[in-house]
Amino acid sequence: MTKEALTKDFQAIVGDDNVFTSETDRHSYSYDAAVLDSVMPALVVRPTTSEQLGKVTKLCNENGLPLTVRGAGTNLSGGTIPHPGGVVVLTNGLDRILEINEEDMYAVVEPGVVTAKLAAAVAAKGLFYPPDPGSQTVSTIGGNVAENAGAFAASSTASPRTTSWAWTSGTSTAN
Repeated sequence: MTKEALTKDFQAIVGDDNVFTSETDRHSYSYDAAVLDSVMPALVVRPTTSEQLGKVTKLCNENGLPLTVRGAGTNLSGGTIPHPGGVVVLTNGLDRILEINEEDMYAVVEPGVVTAKLAAAVAAKGLFYPPDPGSQTVSTIGGNVAENAGAFAASSTASPRTTSWAWTSGTSTAN
């Protein structure tokens, strides 16, 4: 399938305003905070629902397109540098906190939720979200999980990827 046809297919899924094709836009998503060479993606796509995300993933798979999922791009590992000719899928349109279950102490969030937003939401309920990356005001939960970010307030056993957390008033217990 041609790039133009693929662009139209992605636009049909996520809307024209959520498919970025200009060189300037694509360059913005060709690197992250790592000191590594940038790689220009063919397209950048921004789904805003999980259904759109599923359709975008399916379209990439059907066409053999490398897919790079990107949160805020604050990681230092090169984890969001795309493959040449691939598609960058932005998660910043998937930014809702769907549930905070105080009794069982878990949250259901979309991957684009900013870390500080979740920390503030659980704090408002008298709970504590232990992972605390230095970039928490811009980093996203999806990126924290993908990059196993934890940092300052997290104990060595309380990163978002390796544990489930028990939230209590001001303390954390890794399960």
